[in-house]
Amino acid sequence: MKALVVATGIVFWTLVLGIAWLALFPGSNAGEPVAILQIESGSGADAGAPADSADTPDADSGAAVEDGQEPAAAEAPAEAPAAGAEETPSDMPPGFAVTAPGAKPQAPVLQPPGPGDILPSEQIGTPAEPPSPADAAPPDGRQGAAEGGDQTASTASAPQGAAATPPHQQMAAVTPPPPPATMPAVEPGAGSLEPVPVPELVEDSQYGPLPKVAADGRRPIDVYARPSRYASNAPAGTPPRIAILVTGLGLPDSPPANVLKGLPPSVSVAYGAYGRSLQDGVTYARADGHEVLLQIPLEPNNYPTENPGPHTLLTTLPPAENMKRLQWLMSRYTGYVGVTNLMGAKFEATQDALTPVLEELKARGLLYVDDGSVQTSTASQIAGTIGLDYSIASVQIDANASPADIAKQLAKLEATAKERGAAIGVVKAKPATLKQLAEWAAKLQSKGFVLVPVSAAVRSQRQS
Repeated sequence: MKALVVATGIVFWTLVLGIAWLALFPGSNAGEPVAILQIESGSGADAGAPADSADTPDADSGAAVEDGQEPAAAEAPAEAPAAGAEETPSDMPPGFAVTAPGAKPQAPVLQPPGPGDILPSEQIGTPAEPPSPADAAPPDGRQGAAEGGDQTASTASAPQGAAATPPHQQMAAVTPPPPPATMPAVEPGAGSLEPVPVPELVEDSQYGPLPKVAADGRRPIDVYARPSRYASNAPAGTPPRIAILVTGLGLPDSPPANVLKGLPPSVSVAYGAYGRSLQDGVTYARADGHEVLLQIPLEPNNYPTENPGPHTLLTTLPPAENMKRLQWLMSRYTGYVGVTNLMGAKFEATQDALTPVLEELKARGLLYVDDGSVQTSTASQIAGTIGLDYSIASVQIDANASPADIAKQLAKLEATAKERGAAIGVVKAKPATLKQLAEWAAKLQSKGFVLVPVSAAVRSQRQS
């Protein structure tokens, strides 16, 4: 009897469970997947943008839609949801949507926050790029769809009196940085000058190559000079110009060419006509950006007790003989923009002797720089008459070789440049002097000056 009761109970509860199963899942067959409800983050039941998740089965369905194209309709799921699956409840919490197993997951569409709303933490972490003025305030008050979405959200204007947007939701306006402070213009930086000679500027002679004006009118002063934006008259408001000429190279007792190391490229150098490997020295100087002048020996007052060297131009020689000596001196190397004097107190003071020499320089397209050591020089008068590119040095920087005296002369050079707009200083090639010169030149820009090559100073002074 007891066994019968137990068997009856088992049959009863089996029937109850079977009926309950059929009631809950009518029409389901063995082996078919059971519908499972998936709840994902979204702005509502109509959210259609795919979620940006790494494990989403159909990741490419979230690609951004190009401008001007309608978004494509979402593809239908491969399998229809099982019969009896519940519809999306209308009272789902805001920000959630319900999808079936075959449907594509849906991402939220960004809606403009209302008063007092707080943005999700993932939207606060990384600030968005500030919008352009057109995006920030469109004429019709609409906001474009978020990138990657397939719907456009409308943005309504905030009513007056609404609560202010929390600070973390506000975008700071991007203000461009102020322009840098204006500094005095500087000459181009270091850079080697063009190789020399230029064949069109060379005349063959019995002594060697001589400079000449090319058939197309190009002159050595123009072609061999270091380029400068200041090779013209200085208008009002431009910085004062200072040029430095280093002399004493290319002579028997001159230092090696590497003494120029550390000098700014705008410093010009003068080579004599007596040293060895002169063309190599000129090439070395130009490779460092320095333009070159030829330093020629002229008769001093106490000649021959004080003798500048062979082929010195003398007041006692006829002009034709001095011309031969001048051409010998000019043929020692190529690539120079002009000529400067070595001594010459007596020769420069004698107009009849100096005039043919300066006329020859003008005919060959060269400039002339008087080193300023001859107080009675007639070079300025002759140059003005024949139209020669000419200038005289304002300051002998190392007239006295002590550092204190050199500093005073450099200060004098600055004062002269401020007064006249441009000034030339001459200094001998001595290692200690050139080191002090380089340190001074490094501070010129901060003082409001610009360092220019000698050729630029000569041409700007001629035009003034």
